[in-house]
Amino acid sequence: MTLLVWIIVFSLIGGALSVTAAGLFLLIPEQQRTRLLPHAVSFAIGALLGAAFLALLPHAIEGEGVTDVHHITMTVLFGILGFFLLEKMVLWRHCHSGHCEAHGIEHAHDRHAAAGHLILIGDGIHNFVDGVLIAAAFLTDIHLGVVTALAVAAHEIPQEVGDFAILLHSGFSRARALAFNLLSSLTTVAGALLGYFSLSGMEHVVPFILAIAAASFIYIAVADLIPGLHRRLHIEATAQQLALIGAGVAVIFIAHSTLH
Repeated sequence: MTLLVWIIVFSLIGGALSVTAAGLFLLIPEQQRTRLLPHAVSFAIGALLGAAFLALLPHAIEGEGVTDVHHITMTVLFGILGFFLLEKMVLWRHCHSGHCEAHGIEHAHDRHAAAGHLILIGDGIHNFVDGVLIAAAFLTDIHLGVVTALAVAAHEIPQEVGDFAILLHSGFSRARALAFNLLSSLTTVAGALLGYFSLSGMEHVVPFILAIAAASFIYIAVADLIPGLHRRLHIEATAQQLALIGAGVAVIFIAHSTLH
């Protein structure tokens, strides 16, 4: 199988397959779904952190053309700050002038519809960037590409479940929400193709793309997913969360070690 086929197949796994899995997850009765979703989030945190620290960053540091490790760590630092600003811009766009759901103002129906369209646009951009990162990982090493795609899929499934909930709340039917989410997920393949053709022959740039991928995974895990776990404060819940985070890390570690 050629490298391009590997990239297309695994960008589809990272995008469309995760949307399909999230759609199937919605078929589970709501009570069980509510109980299971936090567990999926804990596992996704482990997979993201495992992929960032055990796979992407070591390959970035050892990458071709890297003469000073500080260049990689600085890229990670600025990447995290960049994702923070990007998320702020999305929130400002959604909550401008105080007229948003968070501020409890009127015109709720219009705002819900706008939230649905915004989530599709934001998700499309996010998936496109994921595709570029998957391509960069495959260009470094096929095994690293597989691990990166698995980490993308792990965090996409609980995220897509949340996106489905927002779309349904915005007035989309189940079929329409699934169709639009699938279309949005195909931007992963577009990003992967762009990454493959633009980064081929530019090996000196790839380690920094991997560092940005690591920054993306760390930011999503620490800023977006971990705060939600703090809503459950019981010792039993904390032990479950730690076990599932550990399981996510272990899956990435085993996959990365075995594939090598």
